[in-house]
Amino acid sequence: MDRTTVVPTCRGPQLPPPNTSTSTLAFNQHFTTTAAGKLHLAEIVCGMMVWILVGGTDYFRLSALCWVMFVSILVWIFTVCLFIIFLTGAHNRITHIPWTLLSLCFNCSAALLYLLTAVVDALTVNWAVRGRHNYNCWAASAFFASLTTLCYSGSSFLSYRVWRSSEDLH
Repeated sequence: MDRTTVVPTCRGPQLPPPNTSTSTLAFNQHFTTTAAGKLHLAEIVCGMMVWILVGGTDYFRLSALCWVMFVSILVWIFTVCLFIIFLTGAHNRITHIPWTLLSLCFNCSAALLYLLTAVVDALTVNWAVRGRHNYNCWAASAFFASLTTLCYSGSSFLSYRVWRSSEDLH
């Protein structure tokens, strides 16, 4: 006896093969070798050092150091987000946002905020009693806040050059 087997088929959406990537984001491995990428990494590391050094103390007793924590954490989060956007190339996919202008405004704002933060941090350290156990952490955070200010100033300069060259093309 010859029997024919009927196998039901379902015509649903086809899935890609398991080893095929469907992501539209690509890792830009050369971004971290550029000056802008290196400055982003330095901003992330130095900014993180500021809030780690202040956060490990009883900073909440001094309102000036609460400001330092607020600025350092807020700017650090935005910097990490921008770093991920540039690293993954998402800025090339989202074309309705003026990334060069956004980067210029962010870097200039961050440089000014960190300049103020470094001054407030240094004045607080100068005001603090040297014998306190928090003194060394606060002094180190003032140093890293100054370094972070320099990093954001460098990024502002690079962002300005990119923005200026893109404006010359239009």
